[in-house]
Amino acid sequence: MLFSCSRMYNTVACLDGVPEMPGRTDDIWNTRHRIIQMVTVMIVDDDRMVRLLTKAKLGSRYKVLEAADGAEALDVMSHEHVDLVILDIQMPGMNGYELLRSMRVGGDMRPVIMLTAMGSMQHKKEGFESGADDYMVKPIDYDELVWRIDALLRRSKIAAEKKIVIGGLTLDEDRLEASYGGNSLELTKTEFALLYKLLSYPDVVFTKQQLMDDVWGYDTETDYDSIKTYISRLRGKLAGCPEVELVSIRGLGYKAVIQENAAAGAGGKDADGGDGKEAEGGRKA
Repeated sequence: MLFSCSRMYNTVACLDGVPEMPGRTDDIWNTRHRIIQMVTVMIVDDDRMVRLLTKAKLGSRYKVLEAADGAEALDVMSHEHVDLVILDIQMPGMNGYELLRSMRVGGDMRPVIMLTAMGSMQHKKEGFESGADDYMVKPIDYDELVWRIDALLRRSKIAAEKKIVIGGLTLDEDRLEASYGGNSLELTKTEFALLYKLLSYPDVVFTKQQLMDDVWGYDTETDYDSIKTYISRLRGKLAGCPEVELVSIRGLGYKAVIQENAAAGAGGKDADGGDGKEAEGGRKA
């Protein structure tokens, strides 16, 4: 099973036998056919030691560029491909807020994580209002930073391409078309929207209310039983797609799980190991 490579990735290799990436445990890297994704990350911080440490921590996974202030960062981005920016706030000259606002005003929507010692709610508010996609407070857990980088890149890829590819399954949002192995999957507009939502955030649990609001709309008169019906229909239509499993979380809602070694023909099971029946407990789906 492979996720498609987006325009932001420079794919170096796609072959069997590539060594495991340090610290990586998710399906993108552990799958038998592995993709080495040379993502370029830029760390913008006036503290040289922070730049060196971050580069050392991330260098085995990404190409890491450096800039000591906002002006240098703009110069680097003018002639280097940068997929994601890790940005400090307090810097001489152009600070992090100013750099971020300059990027957004200019139409630059690449993902930005603010990584700073300034952890007050006011600082976070200004960061997000300036256009930050995420905000982390020093000292940094670098494993968590990697998780956040990967999540932002995945969402940025989906938003840019409006397409999800998982193994043989393809969802094209512009065309509202789904296919598996080149064969069309007949999905209604609502079925497509529900599946696209779940697969945009693998392993993220969405409550029934969240799905109702996002897929059907806030003013819908549809009830929770309708979600159960649509999930059941999707499981049936995905019966020949072993890479994807739609899982019911007892008393909460649903999530999509990407299966590396799913048995052929598996269409999804509930949290109690059943065959698509709703797990007991909580409000009935």
